[in-house]
Amino acid sequence: MLEKIKAIDKKLWVFIGLFIGIVFAAASAQALHYTDSADFCATCHPMETAYSSFNDSVHADLTCNQCHAPTDSIVSKYMFKAKAGAHDFYMNTFNVDEIPDVIHAKQATTDVVQENCISCHENTIKTVKHDAKENCIDCHRQVPHGKKNKYKNDEFFKPGDFEISGREDGL
Repeated sequence: MLEKIKAIDKKLWVFIGLFIGIVFAAASAQALHYTDSADFCATCHPMETAYSSFNDSVHADLTCNQCHAPTDSIVSKYMFKAKAGAHDFYMNTFNVDEIPDVIHAKQATTDVVQENCISCHENTIKTVKHDAKENCIDCHRQVPHGKKNKYKNDEFFKPGDFEISGREDGL
């Protein structure tokens, strides 16, 4: 058997190696993409409430890691995800009884979320004064994980005809 393997042409070995490498890279990319999704994050029992409220939010079209992981570079994102994922895996496997009912973000996560809020809402921050608190989530904690209808009645979400002064198109 060993003789047959040695007899295989080196070009075929290169082809087999490339094929395996491509399959592995594609599978890895797909797995990394899936671990960004809310469906993946919801697989852990403590995330059920966050998942359901997130699905009802105005940010439901985002992935969890667009807010909860660094977006400045792929390396920092995956290093952050690996560290958080290892912690979450450990807690959900070995320390389930120690997981609190309400999970509070650690400072590193709060910093990342703050940076991501600013990167998406930079224009709002430039035009509206935001100096009441240190972090966006100090006032807007319920935005991504609160019911979108919590403070607004059904009338708020109905389309309507409005006249806005200064608009030439009459809208």
